[in-house]
Formats: sequence, C-alpha cells, structure tokens
Amino acid sequence: MSSASPTGANGPLQNQALGTFAKNTFGFAVSLALTLLGLVLVTFLIARVVPIDPVLVMVGDRASPEAYEQARRAMGLDQPVYRQFLDYLGRSVMTGRDVLSDTLRAFPATLELALAATLIGAVLGVPAGVLAAVRRGRASDHLVRIISLIGYSLPVFWLGMVALLVFYARLGWVEGPGRIGIAYQYSVPGRTGFVLLDALLAGEWAAARNAFSHLILPACILGYVSMAFIARMTRSLMIEQLSQEYVLAARAKGVPASTVIWRHAFGNVIVQVITVITLTFAYLLEGAVLTETVFAWPGIGLYITQALFSADLNAVVGGTIVIGISFVFLNRGADLLYRIFDPRIR
Repeated sequence: MSSASPTGANGPLQNQALGTFAKNTFGFAVSLALTLLGLVLVTFLIARVVPIDPVLVMVGDRASPEAYEQARRAMGLDQPVYRQFLDYLGRSVMTGRDVLSDTLRAFPATLELALAATLIGAVLGVPAGVLAAVRRGRASDHLVRIISLIGYSLPVFWLGMVALLVFYARLGWVEGPGRIGIAYQYSVPGRTGFVLLDALLAGEWAAARNAFSHLILPACILGYVSMAFIARMTRSLMIEQLSQEYVLAARAKGVPASTVIWRHAFGNVIVQVITVITLTFAYLLEGAVLTETVFAWPGIGLYITQALFSADLNAVVGGTIVIGISFVFLNRGADLLYRIFDPRIR
C-alpha cells in the first residue's frame, strides 16, 4: 500500500498562502510608497504657491540683499525646482535640527495623547451607543444623544480653555499645560517616548503621577469629543441590527437579552465599530492641533503649527509625512482586526 506524501496535499495550499502573503506585502509597500510620494509632492507644490518667503522669515525684512541672497543659497532655493524637490526633506529652519529627528521626537507625545483619548472614547462611547439603541426613545437615549450633540457642537479649544480654568486654575485638581513638570523633566529616561510609561518602567512614581496629572485633562477633552462620535455611530449601527428578523426570532425563543444584544447584534456591527474607532484615532493624530496648542503639549500638531507660523516648510512636510504613514498603518491594522473579529473575512 502506498502512502501519500506528507507535504503533497498541503503543498499547493502553502504555496497559495505564501503567494497571497507576498502579494499583500507588495501591495502594501506600493501603497505606502505612493502615499508618501503624493504627500511630499502635494505639500511641495502648495509650499511654492504660499505667499510666504521663508528666507525673509529667517533673516528678517531688514536684512541686506547680500545676507538675503546668502540665506537663499544656504536654503537651496536658488536650485532648479527638481533639485529643490529632492532636497525638500532637510534641516528645519525653526529648530536647526534634522526634520526627521524633530518629528520622531514630537510624534510619541501626540501618539500618547491620542491613545489615551481613544481609549476613553471607546470605553465610554461603545456602551453608551449600545444603551441608547436598546432603550431607543427613552430618557437614557435622549441623554446620550444630548451629550453627543454637545460634544459635536462645542469647539475643542474652548473646552480646553474652560477645563484649564476650572480644574487647574480654580480647583487645582490637575497639573497645567505641558507634558511633565520641570522638576521631573530630566529624571525620566526616554525608553519608549511615552513619558507616563517611561516613568512607570523606571519606578519614578512621583514623576508618573505628575505625568498622569498633565495627561488626564487633555485626554479627557479629546476623549469626550471622540466618545460623542463613537456613541452616535454605534447607536445608529445597533438600531439597524436590533430591528432585524434574527434578533426578533432570538427574543421569541427566549434567548437572554444580554446574549441577543452583545453576541448577536453587536457581533454583527463590530467590524463597523472598529472602523469608527480607527477613524477617530486617525482624526486625533492629525486633528489635535488646537488641543496641543491650548495645553502646550509638545506633539506633532503643535510642531506643525509652529512650523507654519515660521514658514518652515521642511518641518511642515515632515510632520505631514509622519501623519500620512500613520494613516496607512492604521488602515492596515484595521484590516487585521477585521480578520480577527469576523471569520467571514478570513
């Protein structure tokens, strides 16, 4: 009796899986390259039509023609356009350092703030949206909708200033602007770029408390805004599912309400909820400029804002590329989560 080869049956499947993986990896690399090229090109072209002279910003409007021309040559603006494009990502006029090092230094602060805010928004927003959908038309539903509407309507910079006035200036419950107190600024070794996590890893408990006290207020402001969006979208998605026939049939069979709500109805919208949370996180990465400005949070948003006021176009495009890369990887991460939570996609 002849025995089948142990690899004969699995060989075609393994080759197909490897081919699919290679195809997906290649597609992701091409998508990332095209995204970066498009970001750099668009930002470069916009920078060339903005009525701001970066040379004047650097040397001042009282500089001599010789000093102006010398600075112009030093910045590479006397070169052809294609040469300027190749040299676009260079040294920051604002800080005098490489743009890459500046953005890598600023981005962890924004990431830390966005992660904390998204966690707050998701933990509060998803249950609030489910509750509003289950109790549609009742007092709890109206309450969630009113809270969400306020979160949509109030400007985030106004919320930040009011929160600073109340909780920092008047009550003294939290620390003020900044990421960590000056007394602890150089006592925490930078391992991960997240000040709170670095303080905990180093066992600097006083510094960790100080960092948390600085983080909690801006994170709650952004978390409230994201919670409003997540709750509103979750409510809409759940209302649609709760009206489906399979939910009515499950209730008629006596299936517990919690099982019907969370396993059946919410299980069918979890992919959409992941998309909503991912979009919220992406928005916080690129839209926290006003919050970072109000709280003097040294993140990528504040860095780009200061670069715009300084006409530091190299810094602007560097920050834009970092945010663009984040969007690409967030989309890829969302795709992976889809496969985990929805077997049909696998």
